[in-house]
Amino acid sequence: MSDIASLNYRQASFVKSAARLSQCPDNEGREVAFAGRSNAGKSSALNALTGSNKLARTSKTPGRTQLINFFQVQDDILLVDLPGYGYAKVPEAMKKEWQHHMTDYLERREALVGLVLLMDIRHPMKEFDQMMLNWSVSANLPLHILLTKADKLKQGAAKQVLNKLRQELARFPLVSIQLFSSLKRTGVDQLAMKLDEWFLAPEPDVFEQEDSGGEE
Repeated sequence: MSDIASLNYRQASFVKSAARLSQCPDNEGREVAFAGRSNAGKSSALNALTGSNKLARTSKTPGRTQLINFFQVQDDILLVDLPGYGYAKVPEAMKKEWQHHMTDYLERREALVGLVLLMDIRHPMKEFDQMMLNWSVSANLPLHILLTKADKLKQGAAKQVLNKLRQELARFPLVSIQLFSSLKRTGVDQLAMKLDEWFLAPEPDVFEQEDSGGEE
């Protein structure tokens, strides 16, 4: 048995949905957001993590999730399902409005301690993925990439994609990457360990930081 603390993601429960930042829960505690193109398997990954087929709504129509959805793991620890991006059959004006509210959330949500970016392993690093990568790097926010639907490729081919991207991303110390399959439950434990790392990290010593800054 490991003596390292871990969270029970199977006890996650729905809290609320928000169309904009002002409707989100109190901006305190810690939360990790899941983002990805509409066909990347985001809802399936959240359901695999939490052991529920109903926690995050999956749809045969990609892009149906139009709201920011919050799920509580325990007090002050939340998982956040961001709106899917890409394939939704909605007016362009509505797409732009979603993007505005999602950007607002990402840039102003102080409780956000990490971002999980999901990419279909067969189509990685599309424009949206690159945009999210660039944003997380500029914001100095830890980013963990899930190469989803890894079961769609043979093991050797999947490892090849993983290693290629790992080399490309090696220059970003806060970016990590793994293989993932909701269907086969590949990588679920690895994802949970990464989330534990973010959620359970000790709070920075504010007083120590202030002291080290010297007097003005």
